[in-house]
Amino acid sequence: MKFKFWGVRGSIPTPGPRTVKYGGNTTCIEIRTDDNDLFILDAGTGIHALAQSLLKEMPIHANIFITHTHWDHIQGLPFFTPIFISNNRITIYGSQDPVTGEGISRALTVQLQYSFFPIREAQLNARVEYKTLIPGVPINIGKATITPIVLSHPVLNFGYRVDCDGQSLFFTGDYEPELNIYSPEDEEYEQFQVLIEEKWQEVVTAMANVDALIVDSSYTVSEYVSKRGWGHGTYASAIQLATAAKVKKLFFTHHEPTRTDADLDVIYQSLLQQYPAVGFDFELAQEGFEIPL
Repeated sequence: MKFKFWGVRGSIPTPGPRTVKYGGNTTCIEIRTDDNDLFILDAGTGIHALAQSLLKEMPIHANIFITHTHWDHIQGLPFFTPIFISNNRITIYGSQDPVTGEGISRALTVQLQYSFFPIREAQLNARVEYKTLIPGVPINIGKATITPIVLSHPVLNFGYRVDCDGQSLFFTGDYEPELNIYSPEDEEYEQFQVLIEEKWQEVVTAMANVDALIVDSSYTVSEYVSKRGWGHGTYASAIQLATAAKVKKLFFTHHEPTRTDADLDVIYQSLLQQYPAVGFDFELAQEGFEIPL
């Protein structure tokens, strides 16, 4: 199994000369099994370049797993060229929205309205299917097993574990470890803290021993002080997760949109100095990089 980063930026695309090294496209990860089954994690703007690379393989069956439906994770779907080409099969997986009660089909249907996009959903030539996933219930596609788990973010957000060919990876989507909403002196604090610790253990178990852990690491510890509750993690919380889960390699992603390549280089060097011996390798996710497992 191998995977490739096509988009590593958070919140909004940031193209330009200052983001050439790490990339300015929003979240999209391609996974290939040894049998060449195709899995795509999220459909940010990075999925457009992925689509161009797939044109030489037509017809294809693409399995697209959406972590959540915030714009930066779905805005590339209408530009995924294979959906306009006959004989292609596109299966889109995701959660049922607890507020609207609608399934993952809404992610594409809403975007393909005449006011927003010149092509309507009925005009798509590919066979497009939608499948709603149940938290904690794995599904099998070919030889791969994909398991969704609910992770903390200001909308229902799935993290995905993918196991295949004797290898594994876990992608968090957007994730901020749960916070205790009570003060230590509050009567409810201890009971709520127990729930937080139980959820933490559930998350650690879900990603235990993976070959690659890809984590939302938007902020430094100092930046996080003013961004608590925004739904994103820190480099430190990613290190903590990877340590607890005993992973083999950690990738920091969802780079904050204002960061330049130079900023990210400085942060990475600081992390290498701060964590010289954590027991696993770590690096910043970089658009265009392909990693064999």
